[in-house]
Amino acid sequence: MNEWGPWLAVILGIVEGLTEFLPVSSTGHLILVGHALGFTGDVAANAEISIQLGAILAVIAFERQKIARLLSGVWQEQAGLRAMVRTGARSTRHELLRASMRIHPHLWFMIGLGIAFLPAGIVGYLTHGWIKSHLFTPQTVATTSILGGIIILIVEAMKQNSRTSHLLEIPVTSAFWIGVAQCASLIPGMSRSGSTIIGGLLVGLDRKVATEYSFFLALPTIIVATVYQMLKAQASFTQQDYVALAIGLVVSFFVAWAVIAAFLAYVQRHTLRVFAYYRLALGLIVFYVFS
Repeated sequence: MNEWGPWLAVILGIVEGLTEFLPVSSTGHLILVGHALGFTGDVAANAEISIQLGAILAVIAFERQKIARLLSGVWQEQAGLRAMVRTGARSTRHELLRASMRIHPHLWFMIGLGIAFLPAGIVGYLTHGWIKSHLFTPQTVATTSILGGIIILIVEAMKQNSRTSHLLEIPVTSAFWIGVAQCASLIPGMSRSGSTIIGGLLVGLDRKVATEYSFFLALPTIIVATVYQMLKAQASFTQQDYVALAIGLVVSFFVAWAVIAAFLAYVQRHTLRVFAYYRLALGLIVFYVFS
């Protein structure tokens, strides 16, 4: 099975849905499955990136109520900020910012999300072509899978000092450093989810908030990357290819929805060590198979 079509799209959709929000790297797993099935090349790379859109739609559906409250809060609070600026002529800019951060949590959460997106957005734009040409290999995935597993074990062994237990309490500076951590996920196998969750733990988020923030940060990150890739892939995709892609998106949507719910429940009671052990075992197996 080495040609892009409905059945391959179903397989990749299942793999994408299962792995996108777990700290194990969906891109790495898609690359490994593609090589195992003989599905490689430009069409494969384009399909493996584009199919992530289904998982992102699952986040929007799962978090729809929080997203609606967030957008409503942002709409109200931006008007309040403008009024504060007009009436606070005697206050310094620093005082206005501190006051706004305290009374406009939805607005500053959204600002922080935009700031967190920027590092990986800029680095990804500058390096995407080189990464896709040189690092979409099983050997890269094996190496980064092991490295990521070791990092998870180290961070989990550290005594965590959780200072943030609510999404709207995440400081802008913490959001920025989580965004910096997300840059590691540009290398196949490192895991976007794993990088952002570990980044969140290191800046003081509790495990549940770090996990949920990784879902929200996935929205701008993957939507921009997927749309950009789909636009570039127009020349290599036929109408039938898009039909297969739509099937893969639907499959990844439903599988990802189930995984999101299960993973959020899991991290409230357990550490990420099981995923670290899985990554170590996967890396060693891939090295053995593709050596």
